[in-house]
Amino acid sequence: MKHWLTYSLFFIILFSCSSEEASHDNAYVPIPFQLEIPSLFEDKLIDPIIPVSNKLTVEGVALGKQLFFDNILSVNNTKACASCHSPQHAFADPNQFSVGVTNIEGTRNSMPLFNLAWNFDDRYFWDGHALGLESQALEPVIDANELGNDSWQPIEAKLNNHPEYPQLFQQAFGSSTITKTLVTKAIAQFERTLISGNSKFDKFSNGEVALTPQEQNGLDVFMDETRGDCFHCHGNPNNPLWTDNKFHNNGLDATFSDLGFGLITGNPNDNGKFKSPSLRNLAYTAPYMHDGRFATLDQVIEHYSTGLQASSTIDPLMKKVTQGGVNLTTQDKADLKAFLLTLSDPSFLNNPAFIPE
Repeated sequence: MKHWLTYSLFFIILFSCSSEEASHDNAYVPIPFQLEIPSLFEDKLIDPIIPVSNKLTVEGVALGKQLFFDNILSVNNTKACASCHSPQHAFADPNQFSVGVTNIEGTRNSMPLFNLAWNFDDRYFWDGHALGLESQALEPVIDANELGNDSWQPIEAKLNNHPEYPQLFQQAFGSSTITKTLVTKAIAQFERTLISGNSKFDKFSNGEVALTPQEQNGLDVFMDETRGDCFHCHGNPNNPLWTDNKFHNNGLDATFSDLGFGLITGNPNDNGKFKSPSLRNLAYTAPYMHDGRFATLDQVIEHYSTGLQASSTIDPLMKKVTQGGVNLTTQDKADLKAFLLTLSDPSFLNNPAFIPE
C-alpha cells in the first residue's frame, strides 16, 4: 500500500510538471516588429533607440495603436491620446492649446509625434521633463486638464475588466494582468513606428526629384549664416531629423511667464529654453512654437527676421538679436518658406499603419 501511494504521488508530480512544461512551451510568443526605416535615415543616422526592456513586436505595436485611439484612457471616456495628437496634423493639434476632458485649455501647444525613436537624448515635452518615451505616456492620463484621471488605478481596472484587452496584453506581453507600465510600453511601441521620411526634400536627397529654383534658394538662405542661419538648431541635409532635439531660447520673449527647461533643471540659465521641434511636416502642424503663438509659417519667419527679443538667456546662436533678427528680404522670406514646405510628407498623414482601421 505504501509503495502504491509512493508511485501514485510520483506520477501525479510528473504529470503536473509535464503539464506546466507543455503549457510553457505552448505560450504565445510575440512576433518581432521590423521598423520601416527610410534609406536616408539608414545612411545618415545611427540606429533608432529601442529599449531592451520594450522591444517592438507586432502584437505590442497593434495594442499600442488601439490604446492611442481609445477614449477608455480618459476619466469620462471622451478623449484619447489622438484627441490632441491628430494623424491628419502629423500627430499635432491644430488648436493653439489642447482641450482635455474638463474643456479647459492647457498652456502649451501639443508637439507633433514622429521620428521619436531617433530622439537620442530621450527627453520629451517642450521642457524635456519626461525621460523616456514610456515615461512620457504616463503623464497625460493623470493630468487633470488632459485625460483627467486622479490616478492610474481606475484605468487599470477598466482595462482589466474589458472584454478584449486582457487577451491582447497576454499576447503582447505574456500577462493578462494590465498595469500602467504595460499600457505605456504598448503606446511607446506604437509611437516609435511613427516614421516620417518621404517628403519632397527626401526624394531630392535620394536623387528622385529636383528642387525648384525658389526652393533651392530657400535652402541656401536656411544654410547661410549671413541670412537665415537656421541650421544650427534645425540641422541640415545631413540630418534628416531636421532638429537637434536640444533646448534653446530663440528670442520669443524678453521676460518669461513660462520658464521652460529652466523649470526642470532649476538652473536660471535655462529659463525660457524649449525643445527645438522638427521642421518636418510644417504644412500640417500649425500653430507654431511651444505656446502656439504663431498661426502661420510666415509669422515664424518674420519672428526670426525682425522679431527677436533679447533676454539674459538668449541663445548665442541668435547672433543678430540686437538688430531684431536676420532681416531677410521679401524674396528670401518667400524662398525660405518654399524650401521649408518641401520637408512636409503627405504620405505620413495617410499611412494606414498610423490611422484607425
